[in-house]
Amino acid sequence: MTQILIQSNEAEALKQALDQKTDAESLRMKRFLNMPDLSRALGNPINEIVENILKNPSFKEFDVIEAPEIVPVSISFDLFDFPADHPTRSKSDTYYVDSENILRTQTTVMWYYYLNDESVKERIAKKEAVGCFSFGKVYRKDEIDRKHMNVFHQIDGWYLVPKDQKIITKDDLQEVLANIATSAFGPDVKYRFNPDTFPYTDPSLEMEIERDGNWIEILGSGVVKGSVLDKLGVDSSVYNGWAFGFGLERLAIVSMDLPDIRLLWSNDERVKRQLKLGNKFKEVSKFPPITRDISFVVDKSFIPNNYFDLIRDMGGELVEEVELLDKYENADKFGTDKISYTYRIVYRSNERTLTTEEVDPIQAKIYQETASQFKADLR
Repeated sequence: MTQILIQSNEAEALKQALDQKTDAESLRMKRFLNMPDLSRALGNPINEIVENILKNPSFKEFDVIEAPEIVPVSISFDLFDFPADHPTRSKSDTYYVDSENILRTQTTVMWYYYLNDESVKERIAKKEAVGCFSFGKVYRKDEIDRKHMNVFHQIDGWYLVPKDQKIITKDDLQEVLANIATSAFGPDVKYRFNPDTFPYTDPSLEMEIERDGNWIEILGSGVVKGSVLDKLGVDSSVYNGWAFGFGLERLAIVSMDLPDIRLLWSNDERVKRQLKLGNKFKEVSKFPPITRDISFVVDKSFIPNNYFDLIRDMGGELVEEVELLDKYENADKFGTDKISYTYRIVYRSNERTLTTEEVDPIQAKIYQETASQFKADLR
């Protein structure tokens, strides 16, 4: 496999500019960018999944590209046929470094960088088949629970071939998905396919695997849309191809029956020695939770995902879950442009018993920043 590392002067300049900022959103993004990339952390199951896929004989001729983590909106969304009103473009879903650049929301952006590599351009000009993988951290605003983090890992792969050599069909999609499933879960894994929809592939399929009698969606794939190939500078009348992409945490959690996504980042040796694909995780001394509620009235422009980011900033890995207990409007009591929220914050460490003396200052800071950052009236 050829390793391609993209050096982006623009991304580096944006990161340096970010380092000089001290507002809450910038501090948050700097912290995310500095978190370790578990897909490249030897011994971590996220890395184990990647290595298993790369070792699959079907992909032995594929390249591996490492793309920037700060990318232009035009590359991330416009090139991939995301509609102007697609929710992913919203600042409630995506981290904007500035008005034109974001923390990447998907490793699919590698398509652009791969096709702009000079050696790949030469191969395309010669009408050769090309294939590539990209993996690493991606960033999306999200809810807080045991299955979600706003920093997680993806892997994307694609294969382009001239049409006079091969026409890509749904059978090819099913074959590549089956190869990935057996790479991650072993040859005896049970799987099935369903139709799906993605902005940049058509037709598209999702794969589900069977675990303990339940079917769980794990990844998707599709035939690359001709309109996307044309935007990327590849003649869709000459080339066609397949592509897949999925979150690596989901496969790791399913493989190990992992009860909490935070465990993948744990430094507790009792946890780390269990983090092997296929190994059923056994709870290590489930520590008791501490719960705290917070109620406030805010403008109707309030965005919950932004609030969850604040809670993550204050509580870090000690926050297990944030549950919405109540949400209501009362024009007579609050005004027509206001709305009331009540959240329950569940604090729990995977490594020790928390104390009220440790949690209460965090909760007090959340109260303070809720009022300050969201102009909230605390109740």
